[in-house]
Amino acid sequence: MVEKRDKEVIGRTVFVDLPKLGFTGIPAKTDTGAYYCSLHCHLIEVKEENGKKVLYFNLLDPSHPEYKDRTICFKRFREKQIKNSFGDSEMRYLIRTGIIIHNRRIKASITLTDRGNMKYPMLLGSRLLRNKFIVDVSLK
Repeated sequence: MVEKRDKEVIGRTVFVDLPKLGFTGIPAKTDTGAYYCSLHCHLIEVKEENGKKVLYFNLLDPSHPEYKDRTICFKRFREKQIKNSFGDSEMRYLIRTGIIIHNRRIKASITLTDRGNMKYPMLLGSRLLRNKFIVDVSLK
């Protein structure tokens, strides 16, 4: 019989690591109203190489203190119609990568978007949080 790991209590904000993207300590806001996680990126573009599409982006932007002027590429990605916080639908690129929250490694689906005007560069959606964490908004 497989034991289920207990749900951990996290606050409305948490620091996360994205090891495959080379980033640690990214401040993230929990948002149980959002389904997918979203991540602040810029210079997002798809190029065709050898007949296949490749996604290129820079994590964060030059105004962010954690910014590294490094282009990241993904060969496996998809496009997804997402409703943003204003209720408008927009097409976003969706990647799957590992994320670490409180020393817990999780495979996550993350959409890439411009969150430059938001306080937190990453949003953690309910798909990631479900059955793993309990969000206590009184905690930070």
